[in-house]
Amino acid sequence: MQVTQGHSTRRTVTVMVLLAVSLLLLAVSCMLVGKVDIPASDVWAVMTGGSSGNEAWDIIVMETRLPMIATAVLAGAALSVSGLLLQTTFNNPLAGPSILGVSTGAGLGVAVVMLAMGGTVGGIFGQTVGSYVATLLGALVGAGVVLAILIAFSSIVKNSTVLLIIGILVSYLASSIISLLNSLATEEGISSYVAWGFGTFSGVTMTQLPVFASLIVISLVAASLMVKPLNAMLMGTRYATNMGVDVNRSRNMLLLVTGVLTAVVTAFCGPIGFVGMVVPHVARLMLGTSNHTRLLPATMMAGACVALLCTLISVAGKHGVIPINAITPVIGVPIIIYLIVNRRKIQYFN
Repeated sequence: MQVTQGHSTRRTVTVMVLLAVSLLLLAVSCMLVGKVDIPASDVWAVMTGGSSGNEAWDIIVMETRLPMIATAVLAGAALSVSGLLLQTTFNNPLAGPSILGVSTGAGLGVAVVMLAMGGTVGGIFGQTVGSYVATLLGALVGAGVVLAILIAFSSIVKNSTVLLIIGILVSYLASSIISLLNSLATEEGISSYVAWGFGTFSGVTMTQLPVFASLIVISLVAASLMVKPLNAMLMGTRYATNMGVDVNRSRNMLLLVTGVLTAVVTAFCGPIGFVGMVVPHVARLMLGTSNHTRLLPATMMAGACVALLCTLISVAGKHGVIPINAITPVIGVPIIIYLIVNRRKIQYFN
């Protein structure tokens, strides 16, 4: 047992070091790559408080690339943790913010704000404080409504597959309402909403970043404090209750944290798919455990790495920025297929 624990600890340390190195390399790559070629020495000069001697380059580094990297790191961690919390809460390996309709609910809230106002809120990007606060509140309400529906059905439906289907149906219903709003909106409003729906990590400005970062960090800390009930819930509700865990209270708290994380990322970055569902499995495979004490931080770092990788791919082309939602399925779908095909060989999947 001691050997096993020692091996598990060494594996965890190795994985965390690899993720940390990958995170650093991807962040540096994102800082250096873009439509404008800026020498590494000039980027370093700007990042250390100096100047490149080119005002445009200084602005690109500090006002575009730096907030983009910070946003990707935080959004990737947030979506990944959201997926992990949903998978544990509903005991469903295919659960995720996008699959269970939480992201779509947040998107519906944003649609109501953006489209109902005739395009005056043109997305959260580059708008006044009142505008992006309204968009954020819309996303929070939309995600909250979907989570409330899932909570209500989870107390009735015990089968995780049926609950997954209900989430998909709720997502379709929200999408149909969005389509109806699009048909009634102005051309400017439709254009703004479509652009927002492509997904991007480059829309959060330095002014908006403190709000975005604060909400994400607070929610991630709250999730980290729920490690004990998460581990207990892995063994089933009866076991968790016997361990002194208030299952209903813990589940509601976990879903509240999930709703905030998903809504904030959706409002600021658009409805980013697949990250929340895929990354927790990648972290489990790397660690070989479902122990949330180790899994939660690994999921955060792996999610940040995946988001940075998507960002790097999106800005690497010289013919324009590729939408994030055009990249995440290319990475996510093969992993999901692998998990489904090999589900009997993967212990945590059963």
